[in-house]
Amino acid sequence: MDGFLAFASGRIIPALNAGLWTSILLIIPSALLGVAIGVSVGTLRVYGPKSLVRVLDWYVALFRGTPLVVQLYFWYFALPYMEIAGMRLILSPMWAAIIGFALCSGAYQSEYIRGGLLSIKRGQLRAAQALGLTGFQTVTAVVLPQAFRRALPGCGNEIIYLIKYSSLASIITVSDLTGMGRSLAKSTFRNTEVFVVVGLYYLALVTIATLVQRAVERRLTLPGFEGGEKR
Repeated sequence: MDGFLAFASGRIIPALNAGLWTSILLIIPSALLGVAIGVSVGTLRVYGPKSLVRVLDWYVALFRGTPLVVQLYFWYFALPYMEIAGMRLILSPMWAAIIGFALCSGAYQSEYIRGGLLSIKRGQLRAAQALGLTGFQTVTAVVLPQAFRRALPGCGNEIIYLIKYSSLASIITVSDLTGMGRSLAKSTFRNTEVFVVVGLYYLALVTIATLVQRAVERRLTLPGFEGGEKR
């Protein structure tokens, strides 16, 4: 036990702390972009023109229907071989991971937002129109805030999944928690100790995110309502 503690404090924790910072720099922008994409796409799939709805439906089907690891390979390894307007777009490992995670997460987030929007009764739309609100004002000020409250548990869970999925970034050479753990295990041959600590780091991140999610849900819950239903 003493040997494990010495190895953990001397080798594992310093290496994983560097990887932790990289993971945080990867997770936060991916989550924020994913939510922004999810809200925008989910709203347009309900209230947008039919031609745009079809395009967005294909986007959601594509990113929900293909493995995330394949998407990451595409952004990092395949995209540089494609010419777009006579140019080749080469992404850094970090940006390839952020774009891949954000687009994939946004596709799932849009389903939660879309479901929340469809759950709002049509009577509220007619009441808002009777008060003189425009269609844009009705969606942004009346419908979307309620839909987001109802979609929040699903959206929060998707962000928690993103924390765990971020470990896939190491396959495109991002030195995140998993990437640093793999490098350390390869150089020391102490796989068990290294990946036990890696798992604890991810457990801590998920626990923190879960506590934040619950706090936000409590903050946004309307008085007299629980789980979206009146008590």
